[in-house]
Amino acid sequence: MGITTTFRGLSTISFWASDLAVAKQWYTELFGVEPYFERPGYFEFRLGDFQHELGVIDSRYAPNRLATSPSGAIVYWHVDDVTAIFDKLLTMGATKYEEPIERGPGFITASVVDPFGNIRGIMYNAHFLEVVESTKKP
Repeated sequence: MGITTTFRGLSTISFWASDLAVAKQWYTELFGVEPYFERPGYFEFRLGDFQHELGVIDSRYAPNRLATSPSGAIVYWHVDDVTAIFDKLLTMGATKYEEPIERGPGFITASVVDPFGNIRGIMYNAHFLEVVESTKKP
């Protein structure tokens, strides 16, 4: 494998949870699939059109400077119906961080804080759909 200086895409997004068993159950219900990879203190899902990875790590292994309240960058996952997924997340125990907002034609965002303190962004993104279409073979 050669070394490159370009960013090639997200590899794994890591979330933290103090109760890994409860987190595994919660995320499995949300995604409708079991983690594809597990080891003590960690499990991981592959999601979506490009099989992006979401890893959940036991918070005992978190860096000392990890924030104790929701903060930092928000990663947005494309969904086809922001309002429906936002409502589902709320019924599953997440709390509102930002209600669905139209950011312009073809772009809607929302975010919640999951029961483990992680910010989860969701977004309808017309550009994402264009990229998905461009990768389909004729």
